[in-house]
Amino acid sequence: MSLGPLMIDLRGKTLAADEREWLQSPLVGGVILFTRNFASVEQLAALVAEIHAARQPPLLVTVDQEGGRVQRFRQPFVRLPPPRAIGRLYDEERELALKVAGACGWLIAAELRAVGVDLSFAPCVDLDRGLAAVIGDRALHPEASVVATLARRFAAGAKKGGMAITAKHFPTHAGAHSDSHTEFAVDNRALAELDDDLKPYRDLIANGLAAVMVAHVSFPAIDPRPASMSSWWIGEYLRGELDFKGAVISDDMSMTGAAVVGSAAERVRLALEAGCDLVLLCNAPEQVPGVLDSLEGYVNPSAQLRLTRLHGRGDIDWESLHASADWQKASALVASLEARPKLTLQG
Repeated sequence: MSLGPLMIDLRGKTLAADEREWLQSPLVGGVILFTRNFASVEQLAALVAEIHAARQPPLLVTVDQEGGRVQRFRQPFVRLPPPRAIGRLYDEERELALKVAGACGWLIAAELRAVGVDLSFAPCVDLDRGLAAVIGDRALHPEASVVATLARRFAAGAKKGGMAITAKHFPTHAGAHSDSHTEFAVDNRALAELDDDLKPYRDLIANGLAAVMVAHVSFPAIDPRPASMSSWWIGEYLRGELDFKGAVISDDMSMTGAAVVGSAAERVRLALEAGCDLVLLCNAPEQVPGVLDSLEGYVNPSAQLRLTRLHGRGDIDWESLHASADWQKASALVASLEARPKLTLQG
């Protein structure tokens, strides 16, 4: 059985009977976890192991573990700084900021791999334009070249820790005032005006980027459809112009930014037809059976291959990781950034 095109979430800290049944469907490719699914390292590792054991090849287990306000698993996981703090450090001490970015990438990957999680949807490479409140301090820096540089160092750290990265939110969420979680998000700029926003993707793709998460933002000067359902953005530009070979993952299809287009089943189908390899459907368990029914018979061998490449690598237990010199050094480096209050302001 191969990995399917739908990623779902779970209600709690253990698998419910209907969730266990859904994981058996060939149309499901993975699970995204949230804070509600986490009580302890031991419980989390057991839950991830149970998800992996449900199928062969194992389903992907993912999480949003960016740092700052978007960190689903907290204590005893290392407290990670908001990405903006790393960018501000870059303006003061460039080499130290590069080390911190690499340490954050490694810590996220190593700690998640120690409990079996395959992939974190990070980093956010939207520019810090001060327009999108939903992005805010999740953005690394206002300058595209700095974002690209820090993201590459983050990616190198994550790779060392056994994990690929997912750059988001393609093509950008930085120019949309609205939050696509709760509103229809629009960016009225023309393609030429998006050149800086797209630079981090060009740089990361040239360095072997494994996955991109596509935003529910509409760019009416280019295509009125949200980018997550746009064959122009995914097929012509991302796959064609940028020559991206990795996995294309949609943002959550239950978000308002996607809900402007039909039912959940229709949105998922449109995203797949536009070129997404994997579509997220979160916080809507009542929609899962209908979506699975609507996808009956769907097969995309190329997507299955790209998704299989996102499985985590390496095998280290939590105790051994935390006793290692690498973990001690990386966590101390990140803690030193946390001690700089002017660099960690929220916003």
